[in-house]
Amino acid sequence: MERLGTGIGWRPEIADAVERMPGIDWVEAVAENLCPGHLPESLLRLRERGVTVIPHGVSLGLGGADRPDEARLTALAERAEALGSPLVTEHIAFVRAGGPLTASPLLEAGHLLPVPRTRDALDVLCENIRIAQDALPVPLAVENIAALISWPGEEMSEGQFLYDLVDRTGVRLLIDVANLHTNHVNRGEDPAKALDELPVEAIAYVHVAGGFERDGVWHDSHAHPVPQPVLDILSELASRVTPPGVLLERDENFPEPGELERELGAIRGTLERAEAQAPKSSLPEPITPRETGTDTGAGIDTDPARQRLALAQTALLSALVGGTPVPEGFDRVRLGVQARALAAKRADVVAKVAEELPQILAEGYRPAFLAYAQGHPMTGGYRRDALDFAEYLLLAGRPEDAETRRRLRHWWLERSGPAPLSGHPAARLARATRRVLLRR
Repeated sequence: MERLGTGIGWRPEIADAVERMPGIDWVEAVAENLCPGHLPESLLRLRERGVTVIPHGVSLGLGGADRPDEARLTALAERAEALGSPLVTEHIAFVRAGGPLTASPLLEAGHLLPVPRTRDALDVLCENIRIAQDALPVPLAVENIAALISWPGEEMSEGQFLYDLVDRTGVRLLIDVANLHTNHVNRGEDPAKALDELPVEAIAYVHVAGGFERDGVWHDSHAHPVPQPVLDILSELASRVTPPGVLLERDENFPEPGELERELGAIRGTLERAEAQAPKSSLPEPITPRETGTDTGAGIDTDPARQRLALAQTALLSALVGGTPVPEGFDRVRLGVQARALAAKRADVVAKVAEELPQILAEGYRPAFLAYAQGHPMTGGYRRDALDFAEYLLLAGRPEDAETRRRLRHWWLERSGPAPLSGHPAARLARATRRVLLRR
């Protein structure tokens, strides 16, 4: 595996600071935020200096019941090629559910949700990863995620699940030690046991991030300093194997560059102390999945497993974002915490992709959006969600202030596009909506 060294998550808000930081060997950028033909100048300058850039995907949903979307795979491949990346990464998670497999509307989580650690889910995940590996021009590594909730009836621990996944597909692992800490607090899982069970030789690199605890629940915020327990898990991992790379993640609430540099220094110090106290052999050279031939699940008919997984994931996501009954076996209180967290994140992201909405609605934006979200699951991404939210308010005659309503109506009409010419019922509805709003 290529030695990456110490890196930081590249974000536009800290792009200038990252370029000036000493000792940055590589960066990771969210793949969906990049356009191959118009890469940020900051990333191009880093590339020219020899800094490795790795695209980190968040929307494939490899743990979902559906096979990976070809367009999303193509987009991820294009970003890897444009950046000259040695690998790409994604998550062991599902991000949407419903659709043809369940004959129900497609629902978007807007977040990474855990897959059940069952044989069905493992079979589906292995096939989805093989599909992704075949479509990508460079090796794939997948990340363990943080979770607020646990699936009932799980058949494996996290370490066992990851071990079997690697054994069957040859995929590499992106181990997030902050997520191991999150699952320790929220699900009572022992990080050391997980590290003992997972195949450390498959590690591509490691994530380190911060969060906060509230009412006994750890929130993996990526907006707070890295706490000591996360560094302790990093030390535990580094006592077993030297990771090829370690990266600090920060997604919002960015501190001064000096604070980020101090966190990077704490990460380096943790690795150096662990290596000095427990000498170990380095990771072996990578073997691509096509060379291993170790997929013991090859040839499995995953269609029945996909159907069962689709029904289970749809029931869970519908409870989280649509207010339907909580599926049997889930913790109702914890599900409520997750549902509120999803709605809050959805409000935050919509405020970023459509920044005019909180400007127009001022302090009324957040309560209005959270009320809207309770009965309106996201079905078409955040930009569509922003338009649907504005339309919902306007059709209800809100906001009450006429000037604010006029500004919101202007914003919606400007972005909703011309009236479609098709005779499709959805097009007729769109035309009717525009006529109503134009009269207001």
